[in-house]
Amino acid sequence: MRIAIHGKSTGPEAQACIADMFEIIKYRGIEADISAEYQSDLAEKGFSTTHLNTFKLGDNLLPYDYLLSLGGDGTILDSITYTNGAETPIVGINLGRLGFLATTPRDQISFALKSIAEGDFEIESRSLVHVDSNQKLFEPFNFGLNEFTIVKKETSSMIVVHTYVDGDYLNSYWADGLIVSTPTGSTGYSLSCGGPLVHPKEKNFIITPVSPHNLNVRPIILSDESVITFEIEGRSRQFMVSLDSRSHSVDDSVEISVRREEFEARLVRFPKNKYFDTLRHKLNWGLDARN
Repeated sequence: MRIAIHGKSTGPEAQACIADMFEIIKYRGIEADISAEYQSDLAEKGFSTTHLNTFKLGDNLLPYDYLLSLGGDGTILDSITYTNGAETPIVGINLGRLGFLATTPRDQISFALKSIAEGDFEIESRSLVHVDSNQKLFEPFNFGLNEFTIVKKETSSMIVVHTYVDGDYLNSYWADGLIVSTPTGSTGYSLSCGGPLVHPKEKNFIITPVSPHNLNVRPIILSDESVITFEIEGRSRQFMVSLDSRSHSVDDSVEISVRREEFEARLVRFPKNKYFDTLRHKLNWGLDARN
């Protein structure tokens, strides 16, 4: 078995787990390479990984059976840019709090590697959002797992986002911004703006306005076979667009459309990590604050 390892900003509370991981990899005879970015981060923490080969963003990860993502949900979003069209299955190890994507806690690294070696897991395919623009935004990694957003850059005035679905006019959103979320991203920024929860196996986009001026405007769920295009205007000609954790400043000459990406993200799930269990845990469902 050959794995790729990627992570971000390993804190002191997780360093013992990282040391254990390298021991387990050595014990099990797993062939492992590490991202150059993460190798640099670990070197600052005193870890010696110079014996491992490195890979960088843009390299083809097809030769790897799995990518081990060490961090949190943000690290998985970053890892997806590494896997790209190779669709290498990602094993998310959470080095902090329980996440929606990285659901395996850091004290279960040994369990995760053992389960992978024994084939005791399943792979979930998650759809991605793809962004096209006349300004070549985010290329060559113009895809994301959670959402694409358009937001105002100045704090003083709202913007207007004229939105079209497959060429048909949908609405002009007078708001602080607009979110186009995947089902996976429905538990993120969209949820905080009043968007619905959508099961990650569904094939949809969710359009959610950010602080809309018209209170009768509500989120809408569309088929992800749709192509959604935007025209942006406002008192300020500068706006911000973001794709997961990456962002760019643009002006009102930008032309943007979003569609479903041709490939998917593949996340490794272990039998005891259930989606609904994670929802209940993260959202405190079923808990009575009075008790």
